[in-house]
Amino acid sequence: MSAPATQSAGTLLEVSGISVSFDGFKAINNLSFSIGPAEMRAIIGPNGAGKTTFMDIVTGKTKPDEGKVLWGDLSRNLIGMNEARIARAGIGRKFQRPTVFEDQTVFENLLMAVKNDRNPLAVLFFKPKFKDLAKVEELAAEIGLADQLSRKSGELSHGQKQWLEIGMLLAQDPKLLLVDEPAAGMTLGEREHTTDILKEAAKTRAVVVVEHDMEFVRRLDCKVTVLHEGSVLAEGSLDHVTQNQDVIDVYLGR
Repeated sequence: MSAPATQSAGTLLEVSGISVSFDGFKAINNLSFSIGPAEMRAIIGPNGAGKTTFMDIVTGKTKPDEGKVLWGDLSRNLIGMNEARIARAGIGRKFQRPTVFEDQTVFENLLMAVKNDRNPLAVLFFKPKFKDLAKVEELAAEIGLADQLSRKSGELSHGQKQWLEIGMLLAQDPKLLLVDEPAAGMTLGEREHTTDILKEAAKTRAVVVVEHDMEFVRRLDCKVTVLHEGSVLAEGSLDHVTQNQDVIDVYLGR
């Protein structure tokens, strides 16, 4: 049944030779990137390096001018698929600003997100099963909101809303989680808890974190990819890339 894989073994996502231009400006320039099925990766780089555009391409929001985005065991090319289909294939994305249903409780937000049959009739007559309720409890514990289930989401702190949104994405059981600047606006304690949530998630799925906060990246303790002018400039541990002279010149030296 399975098609011959064209990706390297143990690769979940392989971006190959991607380029995209906007009004003559090359936002992504022959970018290649790969990540394994249970791996944490941080992406850093100066403003305009192509970090957001990279995520837009992987999630189907932006179509590249050339290149491939190969996904999963069968190496399906995601280029040309719409955002909803890519999300159903197992790619979840968290934007910088949390988007939760503020008038609903933490419990209701998580329950709505739990992966179920989403056809209109099924949604209309949806009655949570025991496994759905158990999943909500499990997610709430994982994100550190087990004691906040009955609270309206609008009453949560900024950090707690971020955790809730991560929980809502995890409820969909994505194989790859793309997270944009999760540490922004958080207290030190919230940042540390966010690190724990993401590291736990990366034990069972791939997690890509785009982040400016170097201390946060250091706590993630993972491989780092540095982007510059739409290409990979360096890759390796944080200590390795921050000692790279090219990285110092274009990023840290600014």
